[in-house]
Formats: sequence, structure tokens, C-alpha cells
Amino acid sequence: MIQSMTGFAERSFSAKTIRAKISLKSLNHRFFDWSFKGTPLGELETRLRGVCQERIHRGRIEAAVDLTFPDPASWDVVINEGLLNKILAAFGRVAGRTGRDLTFGLDNLFRIPQLVEIRRKDFSAAEADWICAGFEKTLEELLKSRRAEGRKIAAALQAHFKTVRVAVARAEALIHKQPRAIQKKLKARLAEANGGASGNKERMAEEVAYLSQRYDVAEEIARLKHHLDAARELILARAGEPAGKMLDFLAQEFTREANTLNSKSQEIGVTREGLLIKGEVESIRQQVQNIE
Repeated sequence: MIQSMTGFAERSFSAKTIRAKISLKSLNHRFFDWSFKGTPLGELETRLRGVCQERIHRGRIEAAVDLTFPDPASWDVVINEGLLNKILAAFGRVAGRTGRDLTFGLDNLFRIPQLVEIRRKDFSAAEADWICAGFEKTLEELLKSRRAEGRKIAAALQAHFKTVRVAVARAEALIHKQPRAIQKKLKARLAEANGGASGNKERMAEEVAYLSQRYDVAEEIARLKHHLDAARELILARAGEPAGKMLDFLAQEFTREANTLNSKSQEIGVTREGLLIKGEVESIRQQVQNIE
């Protein structure tokens, strides 16, 4: 079953050392496109991207992973002791020259660039697996959202294709009238050219046969029916490659065949059905832009 390229999912997870809020948003895009924001994850981000790309083939994925670390053991406090010793020595020299006691408060440590660094310890293998598991659960929610939207699109497409199929059937039923329509037009033109007199019947029959072959639309009807069968298979397929690009290609083929049908048509009813097909195909093309 086809799925949409748009969807959203957000979940929160909590463990002893980490709390995580993960949100995933997918938008239309010609290819797979990854965007990440939130807590820097280093190589773990590449792992999450790979997990996502295994399940999603097309669409822009906006991923946000916000982590908090309530356990103090998760943090390292690093003091540049060499730099601190130089600062204290400089204070001592100034105090000796001026004869004044100089104080150095703890809060000043954090105001001096590169003196104190508070940093998160690297993720353990267990923590990385925990984050990845939470991401996969959120991804599954996103996929459910995309599938639900895909079912709505599939229903709309099936309705449009049903209308096209009916229009093709009506056009097929009308094409037998084309020779008579051609003969009628040809008679009128010959009579006008001959001052009202009828032309040679054999010559007339030859011209009708030639024009009937020239304006024959049986091949266009057959191709339209073939494209309808292919579109139905793509919409109803349970697994396989994404169907969006192929459905977009088929929509272009429908438009091409409908244009040829109209250009060859000598029967007003066939022309009417061709225009109806073009209108439905335009709606189909708008829908398939949102399919993976």
C-alpha cells in the first residue's frame, strides 16, 4: 500500500541517566533528505540517519533529539590546572608588589575562557542503544502517520482512476462512430466544393477509409487501459519500491494519450471523454506529488 511523504511523530523516554524527547517530521522531497537538530550526538547521528533511511526512501526528514542528563555521574568537570597555576602565580606577584591581598572567587573560574570545561561523558554502548531504540519507536509512529495519510491518498486516486476508466470505456464505445462522422464531414466539404453535387462514391469510400485509419484511436485506448492496470497495481501493492515516481510518470503518459486522443478525435463524444480524462489526470498528478 502506498504511503504519504508527510507525517509527524513525537515521543519522550526516560531512563536512570538520560531523558530524551524525540520528534520526527517528514515533508515532500524528490529524494531522501536528512536534517538534524538538538543535542549533538556525534557518530550516533549517522547511525540514526541509517536507521531512518532503511525505512524511508523519499522525503525530507526533520529529526530533533533533545537529551537531558539528570545523573551527575554523566558529566566531567575539567580544569586547566596549568593555566590556573599561572593565573594564581600572577596574582601572587601583583599582591607582593602592591602589598594588598587579592582574592580569587570560585565564580571567577567560570568567567575565564578555556579554564573550566563542563562536558558530557561519551555515550556508553548501552546508552547509544537506548537512544536508538527510542528513535526507532518514534520512527514507527511516523511511518504509521505516513501510512494513514497514504490510505487517504489511495482512496482519492482510486476514485479518480475509476472515473478515467469509465471515460475510456465510453470513448471506446464511441470510436465506431468515427468513420460515419468522417464521411459526413467529407460529404459536406465535397458538396460545398462541387456546388452541391455529390462526388464519386468510390473515391469517397477511399478517402473515408484513409482518414478513418489516420484518425484511428484504438491504440490510444489500449494504452490508456494498460496504464490504468499498471496504476492499480502500484496503488494496491503491499510491498516493494516507492510508487510515487512511477505514478507521476504514468500521469504524464495519461496526459500524452489523452492529448493524442483529442487531436485524432472526429466524434464530439470522444473529444468530451478525452477532456474529462485530462481533468482527472491533473487531479491525479497533484495527489501523487505527496506519495513516497
